[in-house]
Amino acid sequence: MSTQKTAIVTGSARGIGAAVAKRLAADGLAVAVLDLDEANCADTVNAITEAGGKAIAVGANVADESSVASAVDKVVAELGAPTVVVNNAGVLRDNLLFKMSVDDWDTVLAVHLRGAFNVTKAAQKHMVDAGWGRIVNLSSTSALGNRGQANYSAAKAGMQGFTKTLAIELGKFGVTANAIAPGFIETDMTAATAARVGMDFEEFKKLSAAQIPVNRTGVPEDIAHTASFFVSEGAGFVSGQVIYVAGGPKD
Repeated sequence: MSTQKTAIVTGSARGIGAAVAKRLAADGLAVAVLDLDEANCADTVNAITEAGGKAIAVGANVADESSVASAVDKVVAELGAPTVVVNNAGVLRDNLLFKMSVDDWDTVLAVHLRGAFNVTKAAQKHMVDAGWGRIVNLSSTSALGNRGQANYSAAKAGMQGFTKTLAIELGKFGVTANAIAPGFIETDMTAATAARVGMDFEEFKKLSAAQIPVNRTGVPEDIAHTASFFVSEGAGFVSGQVIYVAGGPKD
């Protein structure tokens, strides 16, 4: 009987999610690379398996309860019961409040918040049965407020409240729940933001770095390193926390 732990990382076809999936696999976990389109997960899965790790691609819409249930069943059958969940799946529908549609609001809240709820609810019974679990939720510095992101800011602040409540409810079962709030990280998402405001991405990064105390922008591996810590055995007394991985203090 394998003692290898199994992790589900949502939104892990690329960007932060892909970096987290690769890092957890390098740490020795079997990883379910979950994204909306299973085919898009191939690059992450291949990178993990070529490095000697174990991973499968799983297609699922995290905002849909039955889709998530099927996905978790697949993970259990092919990798084993998941006791680590990283809720990273997210979308942007930025706009100023007066121009933001109800659909833009609902889409962002559904993917981030309902998605995290669905995946965590489906996986938590496996953690409780095992008497051990790790939940890592992706928040953002935008939780503190960000112009043009009423939907995203509300969702990311919601992730922090969700995390703290999970920590309280599940702690007695050996399960921790923590959140990571990234600052500026170099991803397709921030590149799209630069394009939307009509800026060259390199110039956008340079301007952003000038505002960050460590004088650089973040990379997905910065977030993966923090996720690795939260998932580790040694982090068992750390729960209900939000770490801002932003190159400087945030509050």
